Amino acid sequence: MNRIPSHIEEINLIGKLADLKESHYHQSLILSSLIQTLIDKGLITPQEIQLKSKEIDAALTPNPIHPIS
Repeated sequence: MNRIPSHIEEINLIGKLADLKESHYHQSLILSSLIQTLIDKGLITPQEIQLKSKEIDAALTPNPIHPIS
């Protein structure tokens, strides 16, 4: 069944996307602040974060067909 969305449904979808964008921004800000605080306190180094990021990425994509790097 092919249903044409109403204008109200489109507006609601746009609003949801805007809410997601704002939520993503706030989560990124909190994460960046936390990482920078840990670095400033000498608890971790940027290299450790980079290494851990690569480890987690590899674990989530164990057999990539076309690796990015």
